[in-house]
This record gives sequence, C-alpha cells and structure tokens, in this order.
Amino acid sequence: MSTPKKTLLSIVMPVYNEKRTFRECFIQVFNKEIEGVDKEIIIVESNSTDGTRELVRQVSKENGVKVIYQDLAKGKGNAVRAGLQAISGDIVLIQDADLEYDPRDYPELLKPIQEGLADVVYGSRFLGGSHRVTMFWHMVANRMLTFMTNILYNTILTDMETGYKVFKRQVIEGVTFRANSFDFEPEFTAKILKRNFRIFEVPITFNPRDYTQGKKIKLHDAFEAVWTLIKYRFVN
Repeated sequence: MSTPKKTLLSIVMPVYNEKRTFRECFIQVFNKEIEGVDKEIIIVESNSTDGTRELVRQVSKENGVKVIYQDLAKGKGNAVRAGLQAISGDIVLIQDADLEYDPRDYPELLKPIQEGLADVVYGSRFLGGSHRVTMFWHMVANRMLTFMTNILYNTILTDMETGYKVFKRQVIEGVTFRANSFDFEPEFTAKILKRNFRIFEVPITFNPRDYTQGKKIKLHDAFEAVWTLIKYRFVN
C-alpha cells in the first residue's frame, strides 16, 4: 500500500528588527510536527537594523530554509506579498516572528481546511483562548475594526486583524494585493470576503508585546485600516 501524500504547508515569516525573538520563534516553527503535513519556511528579512539579518543568515545556513532579503524595509504587507510570490505549498500560513502567536496552535488552525470545511482559517484572539492580559485600548481598536468589517461585508468575524491567517493556495490565485504595511490584514480580509470563500475562526493563544517590547503597530495604522476596508468594499 502506498503512503498517502503529505500536504505541504508554506509558512511565510516576515521579519524586521526581531533580534530578541526571531531565533526562538524559528526554532518553534521549525520543530513543530503536524501529522500528514510537511513544511516549507519562507523568511522575508526586510533589512533589519538591530542584527536580525545576521541571525537569519545563520539560521538559514544551518537549516536550509528559503530566505528573501529585501534591500529596504517597506513594511509587513510588502514582506508578506514578497513571501507569497515564493510559496509552493498547498496551504499557506503567515507567522509573525515576534512570538505573539504560538506555533503550537498549527494543528487546530489547519484542521478546518484539512476536513474540507474551510478555504480560509483565522486564528481569533477573542474566542476564549489563553492570552496575556494587557493593552485594553489596543483590544478596543481591534474590536471596532472587526465590527466595521462585519457591517461593510455582512459577516460575523470576531478578529479581522489577527496575524494568524491560514488559507488554501488557490484562494489567492489571481488576487492582487497592494498593501505595504499593516493594512495587509484588512485588504486580505476584504478581498477574500468579496470572493465568498469559506472562512472559519478558531481560538488561539496570544501573548501580545507592548510598545516597550518592540510592538510596531501604531494609531495611524488603525485609520489606514478603516480606509482600506471602505476602499475595497467598492473597488478591487
């Protein structure tokens, strides 16, 4: 009897100034075993200024992972878009390198797709998973943006801004993404919802950093997200 073919999971990891967390995050991702799944890791290093690039070079040399080195830091969205150009897997997962999101959640994130229930899975920070208690106003902003998404696109998401988005490769075929910064999350969500793909949410563990620990998203990014949601409601 032949061995069933394993699913290939492409993990896109945008990296910028994550010297304190990158190595541990990579180790967790690299060592995470998922039944029936092989992994490819695509690191996109956006010209860090804190020594992260040197760590990425060392890790890639030791483990043979794929790395895209960008000459300029153009933002998370730009890095994710570059990573998506290099995927070869059946399923794609976006993994930030700051350890806010836990790779131990991979099996639950993949399960709805593997069972044929979903095309896209969002890891929701607001469905009862364990989380660090911090940053009230950041949580409020996330919930308001999600509420606006639900109104504009007639859906019932609980966490539009989550960094854990997992999807079948064909979901993004023929879709052009233009975001360069944190507006990738609302752009991706808007374009997926308009194409009527099946989205599931699952609870995830969340350990948010505060700004003293290097968190990068700022208030102006919330306004950019609002504009992105409105814009893509009416244009492609």
